[in-house]
Amino acid sequence: MTTSSVPVLDFGSQTAQLIVRRIRELGVYSELLPHDAPVEQVLALDPRGIILSGGPASVYEPGAPGLPDWLRETTLPVLGICYGMQLQSQALGGVVLRPDRREYGPAVIAVASDSLLFAATPHEQQVWMSHGDRIEALPPGFHSLAQNENTPFAAMGDERRHWYGVQFHPEVVHTTYGRNILRNFLYTICRCTGDWQPANFVAQAVERVRERVCAGRVICALSGGVDSAVAALIIHKAIGDRLTCVFVDNGLLRLGEADQVIATFRQHFHIPLAAVNAAEEFLAALEGVADPESKRKIIGEKFVRIFEREARHLDDAQFLAQGTLYPDVIESSAPDRKKGATIKTHHNVGGLPPDMQMTLVEPLRYMFKDEVRAAGLELGLPEEWVWRHPFPGPGLAVRVLGPVTWERLETLRRADAIFIEELRAADLYRSTQQVFAVLLPVQSVGVMGDGRTYADTIALRAITTEDYMTADWARLPYDLLARVSSRIVNEVEQVNRVVYDISSKPPATIEWE
Repeated sequence: MTTSSVPVLDFGSQTAQLIVRRIRELGVYSELLPHDAPVEQVLALDPRGIILSGGPASVYEPGAPGLPDWLRETTLPVLGICYGMQLQSQALGGVVLRPDRREYGPAVIAVASDSLLFAATPHEQQVWMSHGDRIEALPPGFHSLAQNENTPFAAMGDERRHWYGVQFHPEVVHTTYGRNILRNFLYTICRCTGDWQPANFVAQAVERVRERVCAGRVICALSGGVDSAVAALIIHKAIGDRLTCVFVDNGLLRLGEADQVIATFRQHFHIPLAAVNAAEEFLAALEGVADPESKRKIIGEKFVRIFEREARHLDDAQFLAQGTLYPDVIESSAPDRKKGATIKTHHNVGGLPPDMQMTLVEPLRYMFKDEVRAAGLELGLPEEWVWRHPFPGPGLAVRVLGPVTWERLETLRRADAIFIEELRAADLYRSTQQVFAVLLPVQSVGVMGDGRTYADTIALRAITTEDYMTADWARLPYDLLARVSSRIVNEVEQVNRVVYDISSKPPATIEWE
């Protein structure tokens, strides 16, 4: 374990794990712990400070999560973010109320005093607000550090005790000097040493897998993406030939993807691979299903049943390994996030059946995509795998809006392949983080060959992001979009209209379902 640690207590914010990611980026180890974690669990990390995350509750509501009793007596520095700041205020004698006007989105604050927290940042700076409540009176010992016209206490501090609070979110990229503020807290206030690197995860993950699996056998659900590949390499490093990878062609993959994944994996790795063609099983299970949550749960259960079946042929393997990342956990409100709201169920988290017969092994469960890629490079994963765009576990089932049929999948496959091909030809693949086509349940009138058509609509989606928790739509060149649109309409039957999605996350999600 590293010598510097600043854990984050989780009060349910959708960006809680993003705080952890920012701390790690700044060279300090961090973990996300439940807000009511026992003090022994927190102190086991040898913390230099504590951060309280935001959350969806109001501090004055019955049953709202409160400030841990042990924290009131700690001598450690504390930083409260949004709900965390309101919780500090309410618990220590301040007043928190709901004003007439809420504050969501960008705002400009004025830093009101010379504070260690805001050192080397300008007097006026843009921040990202997301709160319905605000502090009306500070607790004893605190003074205002920043304000704006809507929020009289945009930041507060008791600098004798080293307790601070900010009403905005320094962890998101929309807060211009957020990293500076967090760096000030970590290094100037908490006096951390900065000895954390993403590559450290490899050795730690290997040891955790050994402890969890002991002498057991593992099958790893291989999807062809960087996440499952890195999970497989970590587990193979931990237990060797007691691992078998299983690749399931569920009929929901992109054009030519199944053959490509199998060939690439067998060429680069010396890990046993079992390939299963289960397209008919998945399509039969999805027949007539339009609701996206139902799709995800059906696909999640079907995957597990197939893996259970395969495990019986592999000396009754007891463990199922997945490349689950923390954004999946956070959006699915998995059991280890008590206060998180469910945004959508990821097939490999909330979509797992409660009666599954295998024990999960998820070495990447609390890692972000950039950390996984760093680990992949450390493990010798080929660059084309490391930088491959993410592909959702439910595959094209959540990009065919409405019921899934083989015909609609084939339409989407061809349109998606054209989009990716043109993006690569324009050398823009690495400058975007996720790009795909969506088949809408919408038909419209068109004219082709002097005749009337009534055909399908394809939506194109391309995003840029640092962390996949927030994202912006990619400003692709118009000429590129024009080529893609022209090719799709001319080369894909039953499509006469192409549109481009210009939604950010939030309020949208990256995927449409």
